[in-house]
Amino acid sequence: MTALPPGLSIRPVEDASDRKAFVDLAFRLNANDPNWVPPLKTEVHGLLDPRTNPWFEHAEARLFLAERDGKPVGRISAQVDALVQEHMGPGTGQWGMLEAEDEEIAQPLIHRAESWLRGRDMTRSMGPFSLSIWDEPGLLVEGHDHPPTVMMGHNSPAYEAWVVNAGYEKAKDLYTYALDVTEDFPPLVQRIVASGERNPRIRIRKVNKKKFDEEAALLLGILNDAWSDNWGFIPLTPAEIAYAGKKLKPIVFEDLIRVAEYDGEPVAFMLTLPDLNILTRDLNGKLFPTGFAKLLWRLHKARFVGARVPLMGVLKRLHGTRLASQLAFMMIEYIRRAGVSRYGMKRGEIGWILEDNQPMRSIADAIESKINKVYRIYEKAL
Repeated sequence: MTALPPGLSIRPVEDASDRKAFVDLAFRLNANDPNWVPPLKTEVHGLLDPRTNPWFEHAEARLFLAERDGKPVGRISAQVDALVQEHMGPGTGQWGMLEAEDEEIAQPLIHRAESWLRGRDMTRSMGPFSLSIWDEPGLLVEGHDHPPTVMMGHNSPAYEAWVVNAGYEKAKDLYTYALDVTEDFPPLVQRIVASGERNPRIRIRKVNKKKFDEEAALLLGILNDAWSDNWGFIPLTPAEIAYAGKKLKPIVFEDLIRVAEYDGEPVAFMLTLPDLNILTRDLNGKLFPTGFAKLLWRLHKARFVGARVPLMGVLKRLHGTRLASQLAFMMIEYIRRAGVSRYGMKRGEIGWILEDNQPMRSIADAIESKINKVYRIYEKAL
């Protein structure tokens, strides 16, 4: 074990008081970053709590706090997921949620996470993930000059060098794409959409919020099939699908989530969420005593300038076909129309998209969206 700098200690999080310090530290360290958006603390605590997050049914995590003279100055998580072992290779451990005052603190934190992973027979360390690829994956390495959208991370530009200096190399980049949704899509895309509208075998429908549990299971079932060959894919369990549906339902707008049916069979979907970061930024992570009422009122008004498409999927058997692209363009266009006319949307973000997912990148290019952020996942042999 590398010797710690004088006055610095690193210890595991043991109780509710420690977890509070772990969560609150991010607020102090990022307070002066104008582009950092305070997460809702109840959401972060729910993510970390095995009693509420079904991810813990197939995974375990250990949280660590770095303290200098008793004051929290850094944090990190280390996690081992049985589904990661199955789908990304045996011996693959992960880490995430890194925050530190400086590199002198960050390096021993990373080493401590690696030590914990070695103790569980892991031979490869990969990160950051907070806590899984379905939460906030990757370290922001490009795009620090503007805030992240809902469910995407933000970190100091300094962290990139700290991770590299700890011996990590790039495993994969994830891109997000920004676009002005007030502008019509290029003529070629419009012709493809119009052609689909004339095809009686195609139906693009809204989700039914009154049956949202069923709809969520349908969407995420398509997702599990559509993404199954993607790098980093970890299937969502039935419990995780139910959990995600419950969390998403309050922020679902029926005409911003579309299901594509072909000959009556659901074969694709696109999920768009209002950019909650815009609506919650001034709450400083607190829903109570007044934040919850403010958020409900803002959602009730149903006016938001930004939105994000975090999930989209087409059944695997249709991958590489013209139909798959046509359905994608139709869903994007229908959501764009609704977003602009009903909710006052001006900008959208698509992603994340794997750097080597050429079909999705081609769709993003065709609608003239541009890469606005790059998130990097790193790996290192242990």
